[in-house]
Amino acid sequence: MSDTRTKILVIEDNVSLLTNLCYFLEEMGYQVQSAADGLAGINLAKSWRPNLIICDISIPIRDGYEVIKELGQDPQTRVIPFIFLTAKVEKEDMRRGMMLGADDYIYKPFAFEDLLSSIKLRLAKVQMFSTPAQEDSKLSLDEKILIKTGKIRAYYALRDLKYIKAQNPYVYLKFKDGKSTLIRESVNSWELKLPESTFIRIHRTWIINRNFIEFIDTKGKSTCTVRLKTEDEDIPISRRYKRKFLDSIE
Repeated sequence: MSDTRTKILVIEDNVSLLTNLCYFLEEMGYQVQSAADGLAGINLAKSWRPNLIICDISIPIRDGYEVIKELGQDPQTRVIPFIFLTAKVEKEDMRRGMMLGADDYIYKPFAFEDLLSSIKLRLAKVQMFSTPAQEDSKLSLDEKILIKTGKIRAYYALRDLKYIKAQNPYVYLKFKDGKSTLIRESVNSWELKLPESTFIRIHRTWIINRNFIEFIDTKGKSTCTVRLKTEDEDIPISRRYKRKFLDSIE
C-alpha cells in the first residue's frame, strides 16, 4: 500500500536539529526525507517531489539560495512551497529569498510549533488555490490572511484587504491599516477565489476591493482610473476590464 501522507523534505546540515526536526514532523503525521547539503537536497526534491520543502540557508555545496533558484527553474519543482530556516535577519537576505520564490522565513532559534503553523498555512494555501472554484467555495470576507513582519505575525480579515497587485512570482496584498504582505500566488488564482460582490479585477495586475473606492475618473474615452481611500496614486483600469467595471458600479 502506498504512503499517502503529505511529504516534507528537510535540508539541514546541523545533525542534531535535523534529527529532532524530522522526528517532530513524523510525529505530526508527515512523511519526511532529509538531505545534509544543497546538492543532495536538489536531487531529492526532483526525484521525490515533496509537498513542501524546509531548507536552511547556510548549507554545504549549494546554499539555500542556490537550492531555491535551481528548483525554481524546473516547472515540476518551482510550485513546491519553500520555507527557509535561517539565523540571518537582515532585510536584504529576506528580500533575496522572497525574490527567488520563498514562501516564509523561520528564524533560528525557533519553536517547532511556529514552524508547524507555517507548514499548515502553506499547505492549506496550495490546497485552496489548486481546487477549482465553485460559487459556494468562494472565500468568506471573514477569512484570515497571515501578515508577517520579521518575527511578528498577525491575521487580517479578507474584508480589510484593499487591493492585490501582481509582483511576479508573488502578489502584493495591501490592507486598510497600511500593512502589506507578499504571497506566492497568481492574480488569476485570487480572482477565482475572491467574492465578486466585493472584489473586482480592473487590470491584468490589479484586483481591488469595491468598498475602498473613493473616486473614479472616466473622462478619457479610452482610459479610466480609480482612486482608493487613503492611497496617493490613481490605479489604471485597462480597456479589457473597463466595461465590466463600469457596469458593476452603476
